[in-house]
Amino acid sequence: MPAATARSAGVLVYRIPPRQREPQFLLLNNGRFWDYPKGHVEAGEDDLTAALRELREETAIREIELADGFRHEITYFFRDKRRGLIRKTVVFFLARVAADAKVTISHEHVGAEFVPFAEALGRVKYPTAKETLTTAREFLDAEPR
Repeated sequence: MPAATARSAGVLVYRIPPRQREPQFLLLNNGRFWDYPKGHVEAGEDDLTAALRELREETAIREIELADGFRHEITYFFRDKRRGLIRKTVVFFLARVAADAKVTISHEHVGAEFVPFAEALGRVKYPTAKETLTTAREFLDAEPR
């Protein structure tokens, strides 16, 4: 029996603090591990619409500057108690927020923090999360500033 499928979308959010050049990435703590704002793509939504909705719901962030040309997709498998094996695809977009952007976390999380790349890479748990962050950093490093 083939695996069921699920699709999610999220936004890798970064800021560049005043008088600094290095981006800081937003991580959310769900009580078990640190990750990015993301969630299920609902019926009738495209990936970007879902990603922006999840960003608003999980962080209250509304004002962003999307990085033109960044779209990173990951796929992994997990086991659900009711549905069995699930093949999940997550599409990530990259967006910059103001250096003083405020984050208001939802009931789904216990904390949020902007951290430098190396620290963020150490905090995220899964290889696909590390890959996504590394891809975003490489994209930003290739952009003229």
